[in-house]
Amino acid sequence: MDHIAQTHSDAGLDSRRIGFIRSAYLHLGGAIVAFTLLGVAFYLSGVGVAMLKLMGASKWAWIGFLGAFMVVGWLASSWADNADSNGKQLLGLAVYVVAEALIFAPILAIAGRIAPGAIGAAAFITLLLVGGLTFTAFTLKKDFSFLGGILKISGFVALGAILASVIFGFQLGVWFSAIMIIFAGGCVLYDTSNIIHHYPEDRPAGAALHLFASVALMFWYVLRLLMSFAGSDD
Repeated sequence: MDHIAQTHSDAGLDSRRIGFIRSAYLHLGGAIVAFTLLGVAFYLSGVGVAMLKLMGASKWAWIGFLGAFMVVGWLASSWADNADSNGKQLLGLAVYVVAEALIFAPILAIAGRIAPGAIGAAAFITLLLVGGLTFTAFTLKKDFSFLGGILKISGFVALGAILASVIFGFQLGVWFSAIMIIFAGGCVLYDTSNIIHHYPEDRPAGAALHLFASVALMFWYVLRLLMSFAGSDD
């Protein structure tokens, strides 16, 4: 973070903004650690397998899980973005991390069976991609807020495609995963730019929540892509 502080000192950002950026990334680091621990716990306890069995019984179960995740995510984001107390902002981030760990439990259970090495590889690739995008945002000093509208429309299109695939029973292939990785990269760039330039300085937990969501989205589709390659080798 010293490099980040030096970069933004050169860019004319004041010490308060630099302190906010550091705090946001500390919250992000805590969220990633908590997500990792919860993911391991859910994997070892069989939560993912139980969710897979439930979803296998009915396609509407997965839609229900997705809908519940979206509602919880909206509520957690609202707390992190709008609550006056630091405690409630942190609660929003914590609730979102738990929700992400639960929604990841089934795919981690599948990966553990068909391609165990894909989980670590996906985490490493995601780390490299996020690191590169973060470096780009901090060094270019460009405001990427113009991506907001594009990402919102693209997100609705992607959500529609996912729901249609579940309802009508067709597979979203390798190309969809690749496109979604690019989309997630745009989200990381947009969220990082907002942390640098726009996000309110009294809400580091909210800033971390949004960036964590983008990182998790990228991890999901990198893992899905690697699993597709593993499946094609069988």
